Amino acid sequence: MTTALSVREASKIFGGQVALDHVSIDVAPGEVRALVGQNGCGKSTLIKILAGFHEPEPGTEVTVDGQELSFSDPASSEAIGLRFVHQDLGLVGNLDVVDNLAIGQGYITGITKTIRWKQERAAAHEALMALGYDINVRMPVGGLAMSERTAVAIARAMSTRGAPSKMLILDEPTANLPGPEAERLYALVRRVADSGVAVLFVSHHFDEVFEMADSVTVLRDGKHVITRPVEGLTEDELIEHVVGRKLDEYDKEGHVRAHGDVVLELKDLSGAAVQGLDLTIHAGEVVGVAGITGSGREEVAALVFGGHGHGGEVVLGGDVLPQARPDISIERGMALVPAERHANASLMAQSLRENITIVDPGRHMSLGILRRRPEKADVTVWLERLDVRPSQSEFTMAQLSGGNQQKVIIARWLRQEPKVLVLDEPTQGVDVGAKADIHRMVDEAAAQGAGVLVLSTDHEELVRVCDRVIILRRGKAVDELSGPRLTNDNITAATIGRDSSEPAA
Repeated sequence: MTTALSVREASKIFGGQVALDHVSIDVAPGEVRALVGQNGCGKSTLIKILAGFHEPEPGTEVTVDGQELSFSDPASSEAIGLRFVHQDLGLVGNLDVVDNLAIGQGYITGITKTIRWKQERAAAHEALMALGYDINVRMPVGGLAMSERTAVAIARAMSTRGAPSKMLILDEPTANLPGPEAERLYALVRRVADSGVAVLFVSHHFDEVFEMADSVTVLRDGKHVITRPVEGLTEDELIEHVVGRKLDEYDKEGHVRAHGDVVLELKDLSGAAVQGLDLTIHAGEVVGVAGITGSGREEVAALVFGGHGHGGEVVLGGDVLPQARPDISIERGMALVPAERHANASLMAQSLRENITIVDPGRHMSLGILRRRPEKADVTVWLERLDVRPSQSEFTMAQLSGGNQQKVIIARWLRQEPKVLVLDEPTQGVDVGAKADIHRMVDEAAAQGAGVLVLSTDHEELVRVCDRVIILRRGKAVDELSGPRLTNDNITAATIGRDSSEPAA
């Protein structure tokens, strides 16, 4: 039987660094295959080879439905039946659904080259209905729910105006989706597979691996570790395959933090959604904020750091911070790791050294001259301390996986020994190993006396790292969970409207 995708001996080396090491996999038509592994394991490299972005090493062979793929040629990937939906979706928010579906493939036109809008709208509606989505195709995609935007991106990828689709490749398809919308995507993926198209999806969320996938392939350090059916596999076994060891269990009850003086006070803080938030954080304390999308949680970090004007006061170490002055927040000892890493934190074309030292460029200056050698040595210590792979100070940020990019941003701020560390979705889009590393960094920052504010939609993460968690609903703080009440279920219940003291139905 012909495979939908066959990869043989795929390898890729970047500047002496082996990113992919003789990896071979096969995926059958109609199969849903999860591709998992820690950041830097080779997942992205393999996907970019399939997409025609990277030229693999000699000896690599890839066939799609029996046809050989020409490397470093995106047109070949398209013509042979490979379809890609990347994490950022590649949609234009102010264009409607019809226009977004036409991107890359053009419009239906008549003899006079006039766009046949009626046919375009009918074709767009039909493509989305085939995926189970009844969407107003005249609506700008920026106004759609995240799952609906994902459906638009998949419908565009699956368009039959070119060669028939043989395989759909999804990169972190649920990274930005809340739970109910993620479940809609699971059903969509199953519809695609039921049509005979193979699906390969990259994910760091093991719950969706068990929910969506028929089988799973694990990569580690650029090598193939295992491919096996999901049935009969446990989450602990999958984690061990991914990281190469059993993760140490964290004893929260036996871990009590000592708290010092108050380092951060929010007094009647208000913004576009947040209303009258009062919050105090002590040195050595980790406080979380939870809330569904639209609760105000997503704007708290920018308000605290000075990214936006606000009502009320932000008091750092006894001093009221001026509004919309993040530079002064930094001077006074505040640090922010934002949720939108690429848009608001990373200098993708610059070196790791430059990304880390940008907030303190004068540390290694002497008489106006940068002392490059001690700066490199300083940065290398931080790269090794945070286990950034590869720990090469002159690599560009773009050469790193998402989890390692996040570690670089965290290194930038830990190097400053902040009084207050604000972390917005700190482990979004990172693998299970990097997630454990980042949690350890939070522990260490608190142990060294920093007050830490964590804003996250990952409730298990909040339980793991926080001393207490503030619940936001409709912009207001409605509950505070700590001690025995600080559980995943209680956070979830409180964010959607039930006080944690109420019994579950």
